[in-house]
Amino acid sequence: MPANTAMPANTATPAGSVLSPWTVRGVLRLDVLATGGNGLAYLAFAGPLGEVLGLGRTALVGLGAVLTGYALAVAALAARRRPPRPAVLAVVGLNSAWAVLSPAVAAVRTVPTTAGAVWIPLQAAVVALFVVLQLNALRRSAR
Repeated sequence: MPANTAMPANTATPAGSVLSPWTVRGVLRLDVLATGGNGLAYLAFAGPLGEVLGLGRTALVGLGAVLTGYALAVAALAARRRPPRPAVLAVVGLNSAWAVLSPAVAAVRTVPTTAGAVWIPLQAAVVALFVVLQLNALRRSAR
């Protein structure tokens, strides 16, 4: 492909752009890494992380299971050559809900430690960034 020819957003891309925040599949893969990493960490280290964050072991085990399952579903979507737009929009919707609701629920249901009070809005901000990246990637792929 000539250097000045743009490659469609959802087709095979060079190896260096597998995690590109500019393609639908790339940003979905980044979401999988972040969400799956959190989920697995919550499962593996629920006791210590629960104490550090002030969220409790049981809450983190449940949350870790949900996040790991969600990451697997998003990974299956990212593995498709052309992830269906409605499915990607569902991911955007769920991520949007998470970004808004997780700090609100944590504020009402728990008394996090200082670390938890920093971590909860920080992870919500990362999820909100994924929403922006996913929407931008969808716009690019529609061109």
